Amino acid sequence: MFQDVVDLRDFYQTPLGAVTRQLLRARIRELWPDVRGQSVLGLGFATPYLRQFRGEAERVLAIMPAGQGVVHWPYNEPNLTTLADETELPLQDYSVDRILMVHGLEGSDHPGDMLREAWRVLAGGGRLLLVVPNRRSLWAQLERSPFGFGQPYSAGQLSRLLRNHSFTPLRTARCLFFLPFRNRSWLRAAPGWEKFARHAMPGLAGAIIIEATKQVYGAMPVKSRRRRLPAMVPVTTAATRGLSRDASSE
Repeated sequence: MFQDVVDLRDFYQTPLGAVTRQLLRARIRELWPDVRGQSVLGLGFATPYLRQFRGEAERVLAIMPAGQGVVHWPYNEPNLTTLADETELPLQDYSVDRILMVHGLEGSDHPGDMLREAWRVLAGGGRLLLVVPNRRSLWAQLERSPFGFGQPYSAGQLSRLLRNHSFTPLRTARCLFFLPFRNRSWLRAAPGWEKFARHAMPGLAGAIIIEATKQVYGAMPVKSRRRRLPAMVPVTTAATRGLSRDASSE
């Protein structure tokens, strides 16, 4: 189940959320130092990490899952976000060069279908950067951040899931080594702790980041399973039908 978009937005407006965004954004930038001339799609709730690409990429847009909700982004500018079923993206095949998926896979009830859709819309040789909660971290155990919701993963589990859906993992990184405490003194020390713990205690990372490329040769693209949407029936009609069925069974 996805976390509500308002809760996600509110988290990033807190001091803990601001430090989380700062550290994770820098790590993402290390992995993607140059996106000039490319189209970048944020999938899930990736907008806190997309702004750094806007002046460089050819195009930046964001899709938020229907089960999560959507908010306007960027603030006080023309909207670049839309709401869609994460297993049926409103994009053409091979239409984007890079996908940044944050607060997405761990909340989906159909992670395999979500990855198939990502595969479908990625151009040949396109890159997927996947950010998910680390199953072994304290972040995954505490519900004080979005990394404490949904299904956490280990690096091995993520790699197998990607390979099973026609992606080739390229490299694995980790981030959020500081513990998710709200104490302001601790948050001021978080960047220094991050640098130290990245090498000394890699298992403490709150987030696992895996970059993967779209496997084209030997792959068999599979369309996402299209689920029939429930019919919308007026409440009065539905209630009447329910009463009729109850009466007929007595």
